[in-house]
Amino acid sequence: MAETAAAAVVEAAPPEERPFIKELIKVWRAQDTHGAWEGRKDLDLLGPYIVDKEARRALPIIGDPDPETIWHLELFFNAICLLIEKETRVMITPMLKMSHEGFGRMVLIGGRLIVVNKQLRDVHRFGFDTLGKLAEEGSKYVKQGVDMINQFPEVAKY
Repeated sequence: MAETAAAAVVEAAPPEERPFIKELIKVWRAQDTHGAWEGRKDLDLLGPYIVDKEARRALPIIGDPDPETIWHLELFFNAICLLIEKETRVMITPMLKMSHEGFGRMVLIGGRLIVVNKQLRDVHRFGFDTLGKLAEEGSKYVKQGVDMINQFPEVAKY
C-alpha cells in the first residue's frame, strides 16, 4: 500500500521533477563531452522527444529513421536501464536490433532475464506528445523491468 502511495506522489509531481526525466537529462548531459550544451537548459535537451500531433502528421507514414533518431531512442532506453539498476542492483544491458526501415526490437537484459522487451516500428516517428507522456512511458518501462526482476530474482542475478 505504501508503495502505491509513493508512486502516486511521483506521478503527481510536475514532469520535470519525475525521476525518469531527471535520469534522462543526466544521460544526455553525459553525452556532452566537450561542453557544447553547457548553456542549454535541461528541458531544452529533451526537445527532440516532444513530437506533437501536428509535427507527427508532417512526417511520412513510412520512412527510414535517421541516426540521430536512433540515438535518441538509445538514450531513452539507457535512462530506463540506469533507473532499473538503481532500484534492483542488477546490471541491465540494452540490446537494439533494427532494420534500416525502422522496425525492430529493444530488449533490456539483467543477468539471463529479459526485463523489458519492446517491439519497435515506425522509429522515424519516435517521440511523445508532451513531457508528461515522455515521463509516463519511461516510468512504465522502469516499473516493468523492476517487477520482472522481483518476480525472477534468481535468473536476473545468475
